[in-house]
Amino acid sequence: MKMIDLGQSGLKASAIALGVMRITGLDLAGATNLLEAAHDAGVNFFDNADIYDGGKAETLFGQALKNANFSREDIIVQSKAGIVSGKRYDWSHDHIIEAVDGSLKRLGVDYLDVLLLHRPDALFEPEEVASAFDELHNSGKVRSFGVSNCNPTQIELLKSAVSQPLVANQLQFSLMHTGMIDSGIHVNMTDDRSVDHDGGILEYSRLHHMTIQAWSPYQYGFFEGVFIDSPKFPKLNAKLQELADAYHTNKNAIASAWLIRVPGTQVIAGTTNAHRIQEIAEAGNIRLKAQEWYDLYFAAGNDLP
Repeated sequence: MKMIDLGQSGLKASAIALGVMRITGLDLAGATNLLEAAHDAGVNFFDNADIYDGGKAETLFGQALKNANFSREDIIVQSKAGIVSGKRYDWSHDHIIEAVDGSLKRLGVDYLDVLLLHRPDALFEPEEVASAFDELHNSGKVRSFGVSNCNPTQIELLKSAVSQPLVANQLQFSLMHTGMIDSGIHVNMTDDRSVDHDGGILEYSRLHHMTIQAWSPYQYGFFEGVFIDSPKFPKLNAKLQELADAYHTNKNAIASAWLIRVPGTQVIAGTTNAHRIQEIAEAGNIRLKAQEWYDLYFAAGNDLP
């Protein structure tokens, strides 16, 4: 498994991570098997959030972790906070503290390795966030911090007050969601792909040593469906299969290898299938050639100016 530096956290994280948003579709035995399969495949990073199934995902993850054949100290546990489901985004001091305490209780752990703020709160006060981060860091409840779905200016505003480095930004990114790549390739053009929706987030992240955590790495649109094996994308699937055959692996691994070929990128794989996470983890042993990476980009419907 390819290991990456998670931002400036000092943590060595697997390039493939397991996201547990849908884990409550399993029973305890199934959840335990999923965690063990991921760990056996070299995955040491597990991504949670307090809103996943109203906290039930964290609870089940914590129970499965206690049953698993590895210890809490063997892995990196991340969770996210900042969404009050269906009501608002909330980066207030009190909400962040309350959310972390709730996550720790549900997860059954003493600390989070990483806490991400989950989608930007338009009303956030940087000093208030800084106060919460300091309290959580000094108490040992959270070791590293980051954000999710934020642009560079929002990150800079947050950094104006917080003292800890921001180590990661979780963003939608896949072969069928390439906006942060497109705008960089189409600089100084007037076509649709030249439009920068993200403020140069890819380059910003590299400059500031923030890991991009790719969520929905196999989806197209906003949860419209999975592009792998979809008849809507015959050219892309043909190229995925061609490279899977060449590397003696599978399409899931090639789609993941495309992402981690982009420097500073980690894949958050949200599968609940133990066999599939093992297939995906094979990407950690694949480094696509530059032309192979571009060929997949073209097969997904993109072009060069």
